[in-house]
Amino acid sequence: MVESDIDYIEKLSSSDVSLFEEERGEKKGKKERKKHKNRISLVPKSNSVSGYSWEKAYHRSWDVVQEDQQGSLTTTLIQITQAGKRKRIIRDTIPLQRGIIRYLVLILDLSSAMAKRDMIPSRFLVEIDHACAFVLEYFEQNPLGQLSILGMRDGRSMLISYQGGSPHEHLIALKRLKQMDPSGDVSLQNALEMSRTVLYSAPKHATKEVLLIFGSLMSLDPGDIHETIDALVDDKIRVYMVGLSASVSICRKICKETNAGDESSYGIVLNEQHFKDLLMQFVIPPALRKSYESSGTLIMMGFPSKLVEEETLCSCHSNVIKEGYLCPRCYSNVCSLPINCPNCDLTLIMSTHLARSYHHLFPLKNWVEVPWEEAISTHCYACLIPFPEKPKELNSDLFYNSMNHFKEKNRTDSFSTMHNSVSISFRYACSDCHKHFCIDCDVFAHEILFECIGCQTTLKYKEDESADTSVLLDKT
Repeated sequence: MVESDIDYIEKLSSSDVSLFEEERGEKKGKKERKKHKNRISLVPKSNSVSGYSWEKAYHRSWDVVQEDQQGSLTTTLIQITQAGKRKRIIRDTIPLQRGIIRYLVLILDLSSAMAKRDMIPSRFLVEIDHACAFVLEYFEQNPLGQLSILGMRDGRSMLISYQGGSPHEHLIALKRLKQMDPSGDVSLQNALEMSRTVLYSAPKHATKEVLLIFGSLMSLDPGDIHETIDALVDDKIRVYMVGLSASVSICRKICKETNAGDESSYGIVLNEQHFKDLLMQFVIPPALRKSYESSGTLIMMGFPSKLVEEETLCSCHSNVIKEGYLCPRCYSNVCSLPINCPNCDLTLIMSTHLARSYHHLFPLKNWVEVPWEEAISTHCYACLIPFPEKPKELNSDLFYNSMNHFKEKNRTDSFSTMHNSVSISFRYACSDCHKHFCIDCDVFAHEILFECIGCQTTLKYKEDESADTSVLLDKT
């Protein structure tokens, strides 16, 4: 039986073999036609002009450059630089009543979402660096303000630095955070409730604000956050938020309801520079609402005298110091200003602090661009840097082509249609004294000096002239 099975070999006839080969050829032909059909479907149609999306040329904004009238790219590069500077300093200059005594709580996101590396080196380190820059600029522009820093991690809120007016202490606390690693989730409700506790002791004449950096997309809250929102509105606390991921509905609602329907208090970061710009826009004191404007309050302040004596203990930190300031009411010694006296609670400041806060009430007007027809000056009035010479053909389309590109690209808010581009003549004029300045002096006057150099020198010249006239009249 076994041998017969082994010896058995089925022999196919010639007709069976031909039938088998025919069926095999039909299957192979179907596969070939299917492959050919798929191959044909990948070929673009004859009437298609664009072709594949990956075959299109990649256009970059810096590849489309335009030359000036002399065929140089230097003018275009200068225009790009000036457009960035001009966009940062242009702001609404309507004089409004603002709260120059500010109590602000800065809340940092220390959750695991800040460990992402979409910002170099990481969100966490960029957040701390920008927070340090914000603290310095905040006290530079608001010397009478107070600041406290909180952190959100592991579903809880932690105190990073106590409320105070010394930027040095806040910077030390922020740099100490770099030794930590972000972990856990955030809780908006816990952070906002702790902010309410910190701002509870703020005086009625001060503005109470919260600036929150939110890098996560969710919040783990122990209760109803809508009750916290109502409590913030009742306490007249304004909440500003800067989002690092995407727009979150509850964050937008918090900012909208605590800022009387203003949605500009919530911004989403596009890049690192935009992150810093969003933070710096909250350095300017907010405009007071009608409820604040209706009631005026007299604030008692003291101007202490500086002491240079032997080593003593300061009343604020109990540290040994050689120099300090003497409170005019209780004669306590404090180490720095501005500060509330730890004994009598008198606000101790210097006259320069009031002067630095005063410019927010009457901001410097935006300087206007000077056309070539009015470009009479040859040098900047402040720094004496020579201006570019007037071109021979003012009506040349080639010369104005690049400038029109920036006018369409760098438009700002509708409050001033005059300040939506860089100057064609690289000159900027004050609307009061009509002096011409360069872009660097424009930035310096609006961001640091807050005064017009031309107006100050003109006023000084008029005072000297009137003094000379009075002397001549006395002699006669």
